[in-house]
Amino acid sequence: MTPNPTELEVLKLLWKSQPRTAKDIHEYLAPKHGWSYSSTRKTLERMGAKGILSVGTQGHKKIFTANLEKIPTLANYMQNFAANVLELDEPLPITMFADSRLIGKDEIDELDELLQQLSMKEKEK
Repeated sequence: MTPNPTELEVLKLLWKSQPRTAKDIHEYLAPKHGWSYSSTRKTLERMGAKGILSVGTQGHKKIFTANLEKIPTLANYMQNFAANVLELDEPLPITMFADSRLIGKDEIDELDELLQQLSMKEKEK
């Protein structure tokens, strides 16, 4: 599953630290999107219904946890971008992710391997 850009924003936040409450997520998203709290809640509900997030409780608050793993999700997202937007036949060069604040040095090799695999699948289509 490839999340849409808004869903990816939520996932990126959760991958850094989870679980998080809707309020935590809203405080992160509101300045970027100008959302009301109800818009954030609706987005989280939809993501839960799609299986992108798990919804739990902590006391009286709902908490949200990412169900999608970071590196496979990013690899799919990047491969879709490379193939469908940039019309590239080869995977994006892994060196372009070297300074990423989202992808750790220890995750680069896994990402490179997944991008290579996805590129091969794309060529087979």
